[in-house]
Order: sequence, then C-alpha cells, then structure tokens
Amino acid sequence: MSQTRFLIVDDDPVFSRILSRSLTRRGYETLVAESAEEALPLLEEFQPELATLDLKMEGETGLLLLPKLLEIVPDCKVVILTGYSSIATAVEAIKLGAVNYLCKPADTDEVLAALSQEEANPEQPIAEKPMSVNRLTWEHIQKILNENDGNISATARQLGMHRRTLQRKLQKRPVRE
Repeated sequence: MSQTRFLIVDDDPVFSRILSRSLTRRGYETLVAESAEEALPLLEEFQPELATLDLKMEGETGLLLLPKLLEIVPDCKVVILTGYSSIATAVEAIKLGAVNYLCKPADTDEVLAALSQEEANPEQPIAEKPMSVNRLTWEHIQKILNENDGNISATARQLGMHRRTLQRKLQKRPVRE
C-alpha cells in the first residue's frame, strides 16, 4: 500500500519540520522545499497528491508556483498558507486552483481539514463584527497591489500616496480584524 505524497513548500524551516514530522506520523510521505525554485524540479518525480504552499517566500511566491505545480500535477490538492492574509490573495489563490487558503499559524489538523474540503460551505457563519478601518485599509491596499501585479510604484500612484509610505505600510504585519 503506497503512502499519500505530501509536498510542503515553505521558507520557514521550523514550521516545515513540525508539519512534515506530524504528517509522517500520520502515514504521509512528505517532501519539503524551501522555495518555489527548489520545488519545481522535484514535482515530476515526486508527483504529490497534496501540497501546502507558503504565499510569501524569497523568490517566487506561492501564487506564482501554484499554476506551475498544477500544470505538472493536475490532480494535486493545494492549500495556500500565509501569515499575510488578505481577501485579494485568498480570492486569487482560489481562482488559480487552490482548494483552500489558511492563515498561519495553522496546525496539521487544520491543514488536513482544509485539503479535505470538497466544496464551499454555504452555511459558513458570517462574522458579527465588521472589519476595522485599519483592516479595511490593509485589504484595499492588497487588492490594488494585486491588480497592479505587485508593482509598488503603480499601486502608490493609484492610491495617491508616496511610494515609500506604501512600502512602510506593506512591511508591517496585517492588522487583525
């Protein structure tokens, strides 16, 4: 009986090691890559059935790796993991073929639950409390940045702010809801 192959692409070695160890204990065959560039050559031979991709890594992002991974392994189920969540990147990840999108820190149970979800849940509870103004600002900046393909100068012009001001805002962690 062959094990289910699970690819972890994440530049956080501690998180990758913990997730990999936990998955291995549950019977998965795991492979860890620290970047998109490291993961691509491994895909042909490893052929993962499941994968997690970190959204923000050095070099190529998880969103850029996702279509390439699915081109090589079309049946692979992928979850995007990120510490920099935004509605714009979540929507983009789903459009590109991810089955789900999780905010870090996520544990093994959450990752496996996200991968096993077959379709959207129409009964998903709606948050009672609306987003704060700071969180709305963060979401808007992420949406415009995504529309400009990550071009900070074009985004700053569109938002009517100085490029350095935008860079400072982007270096901060996203505001909690």
